[in-house]
Amino acid sequence: MDTASNFTAHARPDFYRFHQGDKVLPFADAEYEARLAGLRAIMAEHGVDACVLTSMHNIAYYSGFLYCAFGRPYAQVVTATDTVTFSAGIDAAQPWRRCYGDNITYTDWQRNNYWRAILSVTGPGRVIGFEGDHLTIAQMGLMDAFLSPTGTVDIAEATMRQRFNKSPAEIELIRAGAATADVGGYAVRDAIRAGAREIDVAMAGRDAMELEIARRFPDAEYRDTWVWFQSGINTDGAHNPVTGRRLQSGDILSLNTFPMISGYYTALERTLFVETVDDASLAIWEANVAAHEYGMSLLKPGISCAEVTEAINTFFAERDLLQYRTFGYGHSFGVLSHYYGREAGLELREDIDTVLKPGMVISMEPMLTIPEGQPGAGGYREHDILVITEDGNENITGFPYGPDHNVVG
Repeated sequence: MDTASNFTAHARPDFYRFHQGDKVLPFADAEYEARLAGLRAIMAEHGVDACVLTSMHNIAYYSGFLYCAFGRPYAQVVTATDTVTFSAGIDAAQPWRRCYGDNITYTDWQRNNYWRAILSVTGPGRVIGFEGDHLTIAQMGLMDAFLSPTGTVDIAEATMRQRFNKSPAEIELIRAGAATADVGGYAVRDAIRAGAREIDVAMAGRDAMELEIARRFPDAEYRDTWVWFQSGINTDGAHNPVTGRRLQSGDILSLNTFPMISGYYTALERTLFVETVDDASLAIWEANVAAHEYGMSLLKPGISCAEVTEAINTFFAERDLLQYRTFGYGHSFGVLSHYYGREAGLELREDIDTVLKPGMVISMEPMLTIPEGQPGAGGYREHDILVITEDGNENITGFPYGPDHNVVG
């Protein structure tokens, strides 16, 4: 469609196509075709005519486009023959350049042009697949009103299970992310000294990772890479934000580097101490490191997430430490971040019975939190990323862990 023809003195279109520039995607076209083939198999199995994907993680997975909502809805519609992303006019042609397939821009000349644009691809009276864990009640009502579906099918879990199994291209990107997290880790370690602020140490790691991502992926978009660096009492929670607290000799530290590459999250997490570590803290640290190593040895094809969890629970219980465990022992990696996406069916928890298979990518990250006022107070956590192989696993994290390496400053 000729974009210019949409903007006459009297025409205010509901939607239009604005395509300019060249396509730049994280993966080859064949990668997206394989993912879409998997989705279309899910659709055929459930009798779905058109999928209306709305989450950042699924749109990024099936098209390569990672949207920035800022209060506006986005979508990707997949039918048996077409794949189309839907974006707001504020983004101009950037969504088209960064997606596999077609893109339609909806306007704000009247409310709900988003759904009118989607209707132009799905047509009315079809069986619609949607993401039940993402679509709001309000948007569900609008979908029913505009698309008049003859049926709806929640495909969120099926798409999550498709994302469990990483392609060779995905694993290579995740491997690069893990190496980048190591770069950030070394920058953080080099910045640690008594008197330094958490924020200053965190910025050193973030800057190093962003430069490394730009070096490795010169055509990418750079966004969302961050560091959580905690000290002292701030280490008690795994996701505690960075503060201006100044490091003190003897402090327990938690290093967490998180590079983001085209929507793919990776992580490095390590316990450290400033200059010295007391005996009580050392004993807890060494126990958590032992659990970490034991947990990594368990990650192999054929074992379930619940079985891994129970084994590590027993390990901690035998040492009277299980009561200090704060969360499950690991999770899947892929298209996710701290504000979108989660493959909740592949987490190392008691209530997850998913069986590990080659091609899955999962972390091992035991954490113990000892309350203030007790010997060894603080949060202890080690975190490595492992690729499940045919007969075991491959650890793609390189930064060292444990007391021999991480008493610094």
